[in-house]
Amino acid sequence: MESTLNTAMNDARVLATLQALANGIDPVTGMTFPADSPYQHPDTVRALYHVIRMFETVTSRPKPPARNLPGNSGKPWPPEEDTQLVSAFAAGQSMEALAAAHGRTRFAIEARLAKLGKVPMPAGIRGSRAADPDGEQAPRVEMPLAAHAAYAAMAVGSHR
Repeated sequence: MESTLNTAMNDARVLATLQALANGIDPVTGMTFPADSPYQHPDTVRALYHVIRMFETVTSRPKPPARNLPGNSGKPWPPEEDTQLVSAFAAGQSMEALAAAHGRTRFAIEARLAKLGKVPMPAGIRGSRAADPDGEQAPRVEMPLAAHAAYAAMAVGSHR
């Protein structure tokens, strides 16, 4: 019989090996263990059946659906991306367009713009506050970002 040391074990082989051991059978030779074998001891058999039940429970759980996050989700923001984001925001691009262009979620775009001091901090950011250019912590402003056009218009107007 093939050695289990040199072969990757899949879930079915793991389960078959555990079941053989719990039934007092050597999974390599197929022979029954002697009565004085540790594999025939009641505590060992109970432990093996317990592990089998746990293994079956874990392997039978449906896998959570894959989250379809944009490609840059969770990645650091390089300075050049910050510059591009601020420029596009000032030009009046929508949050959705900015999110698509940067490969990030809308929430990430809103949070980054808030961190850069361009919009109020969105609700839902844990304990963070936007800093002003002098490094002082700005008070947290709880308001929706529906007024994006007004912010963009102010930003465009102040750069002319």
